[in-house]
Amino acid sequence: MKVLTSLILLFAYALGANAQENYDASLIPKDLLPYASAVIRSNDMNIEVKDLDNTYYRIKTAVTILNKNGDDEAEIVIFHDKANVIKNIKGLVYNQFGKPIGKFSESDFQDDGAVSRSALFEDTKVKHFQPAVTDYPYTVVYEYEYKSKQSLSFQDWEPKPSVDVSVEKSSYTFSCKPDFKIRYKEINMPSHLVEGTNKQGENTYSWQVNNIKASKSEPYSPIYEKMSSRVKISPASQFNYLGVTGSFNDWNGMGKWIYDKLLSSRRALSPSTIYKMQEITKGITAPKDKAKKIYEYMQGKTHYISVQVGIGGYQPFLASDVDAQNYGDCKALVNYTQSLFKAVDIDSYYCIVKSGALKRSPLTDFASMNQFDHVILCLPFKNDTTFLECTSQQIPFGFLSDFTDDRDVLACTPEGGKLMHTPKYPAKTNTQQCKADFTLAADGTLSGSMLTSFKGLQYDNRTYLLTEPPKEQVKILQKIYAINNLDIEKFDFKDDKNIQPSLTETIKLTAPDYGSAVNGKIDFLANATNRKDNTPREVRNRHYDLYINTGYTDEDEITYTLPKGYHVDMRPANISLEKPFGYFSVSATVVGNQLIYKRKLQIIDGTYSKDLYQAFVDFYQSVSETDNSNVTLIKDN
Repeated sequence: MKVLTSLILLFAYALGANAQENYDASLIPKDLLPYASAVIRSNDMNIEVKDLDNTYYRIKTAVTILNKNGDDEAEIVIFHDKANVIKNIKGLVYNQFGKPIGKFSESDFQDDGAVSRSALFEDTKVKHFQPAVTDYPYTVVYEYEYKSKQSLSFQDWEPKPSVDVSVEKSSYTFSCKPDFKIRYKEINMPSHLVEGTNKQGENTYSWQVNNIKASKSEPYSPIYEKMSSRVKISPASQFNYLGVTGSFNDWNGMGKWIYDKLLSSRRALSPSTIYKMQEITKGITAPKDKAKKIYEYMQGKTHYISVQVGIGGYQPFLASDVDAQNYGDCKALVNYTQSLFKAVDIDSYYCIVKSGALKRSPLTDFASMNQFDHVILCLPFKNDTTFLECTSQQIPFGFLSDFTDDRDVLACTPEGGKLMHTPKYPAKTNTQQCKADFTLAADGTLSGSMLTSFKGLQYDNRTYLLTEPPKEQVKILQKIYAINNLDIEKFDFKDDKNIQPSLTETIKLTAPDYGSAVNGKIDFLANATNRKDNTPREVRNRHYDLYINTGYTDEDEITYTLPKGYHVDMRPANISLEKPFGYFSVSATVVGNQLIYKRKLQIIDGTYSKDLYQAFVDFYQSVSETDNSNVTLIKDN
């Protein structure tokens, strides 16, 4: 035991200056504890550009984990590939009193493939390590180095990585030879650049922050990176990326470099393929119709596969290789589709974009490569600009979904780069419309059919089901609809892949005991098809604005044919609510032996004052309460 303790202490000494600090959790300043799940005791990031193809990263971090919600901050994740080589990793774990209780090195890390759906930049592997500690608080101190064989793209510095983390001290130093010029962008920074020169005669650019408090996590907050502090750096002189050199200072120059150095020589196709494109579009006069025909040909011929080797992180496969092999990553499939279009004289733009359901756009005044992770295609038809997603075999022509909608992209053209904006799908077009005709029997059994159409971004609400086996489709539909004892007798999907696609779902069903029939009275939920059960949590003294990322409109009309000999005793009250962020209405009308229930809910995306948040909570509570209102039927005397 003494030998083990001595080894741990010796290893602690070997970690250097950080290891000499006292990591007793009681020493954390008290004003850094509110709302914090973790506290960064110290973090030092040093980036040194030694040569155009030789950049060193040195990271040293000490973080105290206060509770289980902070465990993610203890996980060490390092991406790497042949162009980014890890030099060494080592670290120690301390208990709440600052005593070392364990050590780790590179051999303790798990090394996995880091392949995702479709990305412009994608490292081949990721090393990750999570300390197995459950006694809180505990502290993890680690350091590592890696060498990057390029000087084009540098890691951002973000001293406070998430809302519930506070920071005692964090620093960032970028150093380079005097002839390597940089551009930098400070975003929400509480401190500013300090320039200097180190012992090697290199220029240094340094930032430091201290005592940044954690803040309360608030639902429906703006995207965190828009609120957080960060520094971005990009070269302002010549750089090297795996043997490809260049320089740029703005988006125009960056797009020009991408086009000239990475794209222009990759688009040649065989004469036979060019002839085939001309043949399959023969007789089609409208350019957009020609493009649709070729796009669907590409979808049927190819499939997506991630390819991220060397320069492949930025440069696509040759179009001729994709044509022969029938696969490619997002870059390759976009480049290939461009080549097919060019065969029939249709121009298009290769566009890089930040993908994901959250809408992220590059900074308009700062050009850098690391603001993107995906590629899409643009057809600049006059007064009808059309964007295409080329990695999916199912997505309709001209439809982007929420993966790349409503954000700026960089189009790379022969004339240079230009920022463009992808289509926005407003709330009124993102519709889910349900019309149901049900019969309620005296024993509470519900039977009938419903037809639901999905359009706009809600088109994707069901498309994932189309490739599932029928039995699995039934299981999923039974989970989607909160109808007790739901038995789906028959169902069907109709997928209309127009430029404004729609999907129609038809279901025939029965549901024994949907209504509770007791002593001449039947109770049942008026809204059988589309209920909201969750409401946003209340937040007192809210700090951030209310942000709604995506808007939508739901409309439901349900006609219940009531059992003979019963009349409506109680039904949901008519309601109509209108707020800046949404609209909600419900009516329940009796016509003869039928109850007609109508519901409309519209949520409008956008950023609203934080003062409206309580009204937003109250709005959703009203929706939930109304959605769970009962109808009571009484047997006639």
